[in-house]
Amino acid sequence: MKNLSRNRVWKKKRFYNTTSLLSISLLIFIFIFIFVSYTSHIPNSLLPISRTSQCTPQNLPGQRFLWYAPHSGFSNQVAEFKNAILMAAILNRTLVVPPILDHHAVALGSCPKFRVLGPGEIRLSVWNHVIELLRSRRYVSMADIIDLSSLVSISVIQAIDFRDFISLWCGVNVDFDCFNESNDKSSLLDSLKQCGSRLSGLAGNVDKCIYALDEDCRTTVWTYQQNDDGVLDSFQPDEQLKKKKKISYIRKRRDVYKTLGPGSKAESATVLAFGSLFTAPYKGSELYIDIDEAPRDQRISSLIQKIEFLPFVPLITSAAKEYAFETIKGPFLCAQLRLLDGQFKNHWKTTFLALKNKVDSLKKGPLPISIFVMTDLPEADWHGSYLEDLARDSDSVKLYVLREKDELVIRTAKKLIESGHGMRLGLVPESVDRMSRMKQQCPPQILPDILLYIEETVCSCASLGFVGTAGSTIAEGIEVMRKFNTCPSHSQTALTNSLQANNLCSR
Repeated sequence: MKNLSRNRVWKKKRFYNTTSLLSISLLIFIFIFIFVSYTSHIPNSLLPISRTSQCTPQNLPGQRFLWYAPHSGFSNQVAEFKNAILMAAILNRTLVVPPILDHHAVALGSCPKFRVLGPGEIRLSVWNHVIELLRSRRYVSMADIIDLSSLVSISVIQAIDFRDFISLWCGVNVDFDCFNESNDKSSLLDSLKQCGSRLSGLAGNVDKCIYALDEDCRTTVWTYQQNDDGVLDSFQPDEQLKKKKKISYIRKRRDVYKTLGPGSKAESATVLAFGSLFTAPYKGSELYIDIDEAPRDQRISSLIQKIEFLPFVPLITSAAKEYAFETIKGPFLCAQLRLLDGQFKNHWKTTFLALKNKVDSLKKGPLPISIFVMTDLPEADWHGSYLEDLARDSDSVKLYVLREKDELVIRTAKKLIESGHGMRLGLVPESVDRMSRMKQQCPPQILPDILLYIEETVCSCASLGFVGTAGSTIAEGIEVMRKFNTCPSHSQTALTNSLQANNLCSR
């Protein structure tokens, strides 16, 4: 009887075990079926290949990269881009060319007040914003707007588009030209988020892989060949600020080549990550980068001269010249009036006074005076300002204003998207293939806002002079363009030549 009972128990257990095994097998089968069905609807270009970063990308063996975190407005971003070119050349690294960020989407803070985002924080903020630009199809590379042909063609620098860098480094097979909010998947976004966190240095440095700098304007002024490595900088936080903010920063001048070049820990890393590269003169020194000469390096000395002025791509300059020669059709004055942003909204009187003085002097000559106005103040809000007075004085003044929806602006924006300068940086052959696929398969990209770039170039053509807003980096950029004579002739021949160049670039 005992044996019979045991047999029944054993058979009962075996039955339960068999049933459990069948249930588990069925659940596994159902899971696999659901997973396969789900992933079969995801385009291959959106499936991550790997969640680990590629320290030595197979497509680019031996390449070492430099990336950084641009921020603030366009003019500041261009200034940082110039510094990035310089750093990449000194350290013999391939520059990761960023997109143009939305105006003040990422803010640094104040270096003079020692109140800034840390390098890791600002790198991650920039990374997240770049992904958002890709998702919303508003990505515009700096190389789409700034002409790098004179630097890349003669190998002054090597460069790679940020989108190609993401694909290689993050180990994801993504056609970012087709990437948008409607088809992104959580697995892809998780991969990109993890990759951004690693590249931002939040998890620390990785030997021979990532070297993320912690130095910023609170502690460091980068120099080159000035024999001042380790010397205290002349600008330091004063005692009152130290007590008030409870800070103990000490700013030292450090030679970038000695610190991050051959023989350093940074030199062996595939990716060198800076934070902000913004600098400006302050109290007899520079806030972060003080490299305006290279006494023992002719290559860098030549590069410093070259990057003093980086022109816009031919499509933009041609559009501006077309407006100046065909719409304004004669000598004109340019007025750049920044009235709404930051400190400028409190200085209307000073800004308008400078323009009024210039206009009054021109009224002694031929009338009417043609004035091209570029301002952040909408025309509907000109009431009660000096701009309204000028608009009413039609006998003496004729005003010209470009608008975002003008045919010239829209036409140029469309051609810029088709040209894809950013994807032609040359390191990754697949980039050109993606451009052709983009035109055939991808939903249309949102037209970039290029009004500012055309306006700046129009101002460089103003033969009657230029009145800019004091302290505006936009005004400073226009002055540089005028210094380098970007609009040398107002002849019909010059217009014909520029339009021919425009047509060639769009082919």
